[in-house]
Amino acid sequence: MTASFDLNRSPLIVVWETTQACDLACRHCRAHTQSKRHPLELTTMEAEKLIRDIADLKPPIFILTGGDPLKRSDIFYLVRRAVAHGLHPTLTPSATPLLTREAIADLKRAHLSRMAMSLDGASPESHDACRGVPGSFARTLEAIHWANEFGLPIQVNTSISKRNMHDLENMANLLKQFKLVLWSAFFLVPTGRAQMADLLSAHEVEQTFATLYRFSKELRFKVKITEAQHYRRYIIQQRLKSKGQTPFTAGENGWEKTIPGLLPINDGKGFVFVSHTGEVCPSGFLPVSAGNVRVDSLTDIYRNSPVLKALRDTSNLQGKCGICEFKEICGGSRARAYAVTGNMFAEDPCCNYVPQQLRVSGPI
Repeated sequence: MTASFDLNRSPLIVVWETTQACDLACRHCRAHTQSKRHPLELTTMEAEKLIRDIADLKPPIFILTGGDPLKRSDIFYLVRRAVAHGLHPTLTPSATPLLTREAIADLKRAHLSRMAMSLDGASPESHDACRGVPGSFARTLEAIHWANEFGLPIQVNTSISKRNMHDLENMANLLKQFKLVLWSAFFLVPTGRAQMADLLSAHEVEQTFATLYRFSKELRFKVKITEAQHYRRYIIQQRLKSKGQTPFTAGENGWEKTIPGLLPINDGKGFVFVSHTGEVCPSGFLPVSAGNVRVDSLTDIYRNSPVLKALRDTSNLQGKCGICEFKEICGGSRARAYAVTGNMFAEDPCCNYVPQQLRVSGPI
């Protein structure tokens, strides 16, 4: 990315749900995956057209996810086609018997840019309970070993909920044993199989921010946060705190100068999701259709869909998100607001920050 990158015209991240078929039964799965592929999945020919369209958008990050992408027999071919069109594909396979040493070698030979594995606990008991299949933990670690062996860059994804928030320290210690490029922490959105009871409170989210921020200083690989846009606010506060300052209103104390590298990515704003049947959504966690790639090009949908344009307009934000001094860099999780309230413009229920306007005038 450069400073001139326009999130209104091109997404930073495009995620394509290649299939919803998967042999795991994850408790937090947003997709209600099943073992068999859907008959209306994009065909190989349609997938190639989608890849060409994505290449026209030139997103720095292109992720092939699922379900389990390895359930598609053409997945290695599609990775090669993405590379041929100048994309840098990441693949998120499931830890099942399909993920063999040879499969990882084939992905390396296809010039996959990165493989991402999910790990939700520091022990077989904790991880396998989340994934719903015994042996998933062992297969995950084995796959990471193989990726390291072949020199295939690897990241680990962790879905954070009440089930594992107290296990993060143990997980960090486990991951130190591997050569990773990124640890990506996904804060639960109660959609699909994910339950409201597993959602962290706003206070617990803030506590977890502190833990992850410390990890970002201590670990040799990067730590990234997904669906917790207010972590950017937390980072700004920590940077200013280290200088003896406290941010209150936009522009005060020059906090806007402390955010290089922090981008205002949100559901539908720099991020777009294409489902297994071609539906285009702001994200996989926000199942509101903005169009279908079988009807219109992804470029046209991303740039002109009323749904996505509305999500990129921060004047539509409601509740405390609408008056927050950090709304331009944060904006709150639109997916979580929708999952909890049915309104994608409502305030993020997992943020405990009180905007300056409320501190001065009281409740809205």
